[in-house]
Amino acid sequence: MKESCPEDETVRFATVAVGGTFDEFHKGHRALLQKAFGVGEHVLIGLCSDDFARNLRKSHRIAGYDERLGNLEQFLLKMNVLDRTEIIPLNDPYGVTLARGCVEAIVVSHETEIRAYEINEKRKVKGLPPLNVIVIKMVPAEDKVPISTTRIRRGEINHEGHLLKL
Repeated sequence: MKESCPEDETVRFATVAVGGTFDEFHKGHRALLQKAFGVGEHVLIGLCSDDFARNLRKSHRIAGYDERLGNLEQFLLKMNVLDRTEIIPLNDPYGVTLARGCVEAIVVSHETEIRAYEINEKRKVKGLPPLNVIVIKMVPAEDKVPISTTRIRRGEINHEGHLLKL
């Protein structure tokens, strides 16, 4: 089930999940996490392990787990939500989402929305209720193309989405 969450509406869940590589921590990552903390009392963040990140076969290098974890924790500290957070290594696309009672909702970007519905299909097969799916729009750079780690690594944009070359 897709949850409608306009910016001015607050939907509260006891626990929500969000996951990612969080490499080159950027404005899009911040938006995703802000939404998760806006709708959840407690947020489980699945941070891709080094092995899982390598298996994603990105066209660029990915920073190590410890570096990505440090950047993530630094942001959460600035947001003053570290006490509402549990960061767990993500070794596959599903993490804890296929376990009973762990989470009520999952927050995803439009880019990863299909994964949330795949999780709900797997939950159905296991006799588990579906997770509420909360989708945020991709955050656009100045050129209206979504901000991504790949674009940052290519030197096209910076972490805020400002263009670096024409």
